[in-house]
Amino acid sequence: MRLLAVLLTIPTLALAQDDYTLLGLGVRSLPEYDGSSKQELELIPVVRYYGRTLFARTTQGTLEGGARWEIARGLHAGVQLAYVGGNDRTDVDPGAALGVHLEWDTAVGPAPVNVLLRAGKHLDSDLGAQTDLRGTVGVYGSHGLRVGLYAQGTWATDDWVSSYYTAGSGGLLYSALGVEGAYDLSRQWVILASTHVRRLHGDAASSPITEEKTNYYLSIGLAYRF
Repeated sequence: MRLLAVLLTIPTLALAQDDYTLLGLGVRSLPEYDGSSKQELELIPVVRYYGRTLFARTTQGTLEGGARWEIARGLHAGVQLAYVGGNDRTDVDPGAALGVHLEWDTAVGPAPVNVLLRAGKHLDSDLGAQTDLRGTVGVYGSHGLRVGLYAQGTWATDDWVSSYYTAGSGGLLYSALGVEGAYDLSRQWVILASTHVRRLHGDAASSPITEEKTNYYLSIGLAYRF
């Protein structure tokens, strides 16, 4: 079982950058690989830790950890090492990517907003690099329930697309739209859920291994708040 292949997305805004840690476990339904017509279930960890400088999290769609600094009010810059899944169809093994990010926490009226720009280069230099832009807005928060909507676009280099999808040029790899939520069972226990639809673009969408251009993801988990 690829325990770390895909990670639970915790509501980034609903669980804002306060001083607490989350640890838990969940389950996720996802395609065998982006573009596959076969769904599978996987166990997934839930991790959220922010120290004075160091951090580790699965709260932005992938397992990553590193260091970050506040360079302006609500704006952080950082470096991270992130887990990267493989693709059995093209014999790409799981690995890691080293990168940088900018993250901005703000608000539009009463609604909290989080914007993340992140770039990472695979430690196997032959596999290229990815850049993604993710935005989340909180739309509901009352009686222990918090709900957010998010959108993400991910771009990949030529090497990344050709490695994961047999051939092709770089560019916009996929776009995603989703809903995420959290419900407090108690002061310590939190239920987390997320669902999103992901659409492949460009040469990844027309790859001979791509069976479905649109894939669906659903996750639910339970975490303990320290």
